[in-house]
Parts: sequence; structure tokens; C-alpha cells
Amino acid sequence: MSNAEQAGSAQVADLLTRMAALKVEDPNIRPRDAADKLGVSEAELLAARTGDGVQRLKGSWGDLIKRMPELGEVMTLTRNESAVHEKVGTFETIHVMGQMCLVLGPDIDLRIFLGRWKFGFAVETPLPNGGLRRSLQFFDAEGTAIHKIFLREEDRLSAYQTLVTDHLSDDQSPEISVSALPEEEADRPDDAIDVAELQRRWSLLKDVHDFRKILIDLKVGRVQALRLVGAEYAQPVDLDSFRRSLDGAAAGQLPIMVFVGNSGIVQIHTGPVDRLKEMGNWYNVLDPDFNLHLRQDQIAAAWIVRKPTKDGIVTSLEIYDANDQQIALMFGKRQEGEQENPQWRGLIQSLLDRRAA
Repeated sequence: MSNAEQAGSAQVADLLTRMAALKVEDPNIRPRDAADKLGVSEAELLAARTGDGVQRLKGSWGDLIKRMPELGEVMTLTRNESAVHEKVGTFETIHVMGQMCLVLGPDIDLRIFLGRWKFGFAVETPLPNGGLRRSLQFFDAEGTAIHKIFLREEDRLSAYQTLVTDHLSDDQSPEISVSALPEEEADRPDDAIDVAELQRRWSLLKDVHDFRKILIDLKVGRVQALRLVGAEYAQPVDLDSFRRSLDGAAAGQLPIMVFVGNSGIVQIHTGPVDRLKEMGNWYNVLDPDFNLHLRQDQIAAAWIVRKPTKDGIVTSLEIYDANDQQIALMFGKRQEGEQENPQWRGLIQSLLDRRAA
């Protein structure tokens, strides 16, 4: 063993020792929080367990995602710094187009940016009852979690094991090399933005998916665009508006769409919400097939955003953190070709009325 290999092995052993001590101190600590306390990424902490309930996977990730229907009902988890989005269901229609993957279905609905996926692992986690929780976990180059898929049906265990074997990496070492992601460019000064052109292009939208192209073409940040475009298309609302909208949707059994994403994926819930509970800084949806965990104290801005489409105006409620990073989006449930639900518009208007009062 070379000196470098010996040093790497020692670092892995030290990391596992410190992790064991941390688990004694806090048996229920979550992997992400444990990694933060230990000064490593979550992916590095997981890789250190390779050979002990953890196996490293290889791409192509698109081919792996195409096989998710083999696992039957699963739980998918996507998170960012301020929100966690969990859905139960089956993978149905899957389209892989280069570095883009669409997963479409009434339960599992994902927009995946495969170019951001760097590391993958098959993970077995011991449960208090003596069983094992099995999952597939994916991370970006920095070692930050992008997406996790948890097996729920024990009779699909053979399919899960076959899938893992087929995508097993030749490299099963317990060390990975993470690297910092490129820093996002800072917004240009407001006076450098062609606001008239922003308003013109916005007014001509026919599809909400074309909005991103406007931002890119005009070199304007998303929150910056909301600030500059004017009240016809974007208005700030109170920071508790997302919670209030969840409350209103639950009270009126209004079906909504809730989007949570990160650099590698967007995960979407479509349907009603029912069981809501506040626990400290977290506001939670705790329904059987959908869980949302939202850090209320990290919401720095909330906006009502209107976009023209061929079906009329589509309205979203958007929340952002102090770094202008998107935390979550909410829409009223709507199929293409349909106009927006008047009940959703009424809920949005109540937020604006409250802000104006």
C-alpha cells in the first residue's frame, strides 16, 4: 500500500470513528447533519461505509432511472437547504434526452438534470426492528445529495438487488474526491437590465417553460427579474404566505402543485394536502403519499408571479432564501389546455389583500 493509500485509509478510519461517537451522542442524527458536524460532505460520509452496507454505483444514470419501474412502489426524496419533498408512488413514463430526463406520472413527477449527477450508492440502513431500509442515493460533484429513492415493497427485493448488481461500479474504494461547484455569477446591477425588454418578452410568453430563456437571454437573475418587471407580473407577499396557502388549500381541499428542487432535479406533488403540522421552525405536510418539510425561518422573500400562456395567466407562489435561491414553488393544479382554477386565484388574492391591509 502506498503512502497516499495509507493516509486515505487512516482518514476513512478516523471519519468512521468520529461518526460512531456522534451516533452515540445523537442516535437519530440525520446523515446530512452528521456530515456537517464532521466537516465532510454527505457523499464522503456515505462512501466511507463502502463494503459495510454501502455499494458504489456507476452511470449512466439515465439507464438506471429507466429501470425504476422494476422496483414497484417507492418513496422518492428531493431536498435543498430549506425544504424536503417526499413522494410515494411508482415510476411510470420515463424519457431520457441526453442530459435531461423526464419522469411523468400522477405520483412520481420529476425533472432530472443528469449532468449534475456525479456519485451514486446503494445503501442498506439498519432499522430499530432489525430489518434493513434499502435505497439508491445520488449526489453532485460537491457531495451534496440530489435525490434518494427508497424501496418499499419487500417482494421487489430481488429486482432491487439485480438492478444494483447491473450498475455496480468497478471502484468500491471507501474514498471519493469531491470538488466545489462553479460559483453562480452575481446579478448584474439593476440599471444594466433592459427592463422594457424584460416586460415585453414577459408579456409575449405562451408557455411557462419559456421563462428561463428570457432570464438567460437578458442576463437577469430570477429574483432580480421579479423585482424589476412590475406589479402586473410579480408582487411580493408576506413571508408566511406559503404556509397560509397550504392551510388554505387543505381547508378548501384545493388540489395544488408543489415543486422543490436543487441543481440536479425538481420533484413535483400534484393533488390536495390534508395533514399539516408545525414543529419548531419546520412546517410540515404529513400525508400518506406526500410529505413536505419547510424551514420557515429560512424564507427571505415570497412572490406572487403571473405568466401569460396560451391558456391564460398562470399564477405561482414562489419562496426564496437570503441568497435568492429558490426554496419551493406552488401552483394551482392545472392540465395543459385548461385555464387556471378560480379557487386558486381566490387564494392568491387573499395573500395580496392581506399584504395590502
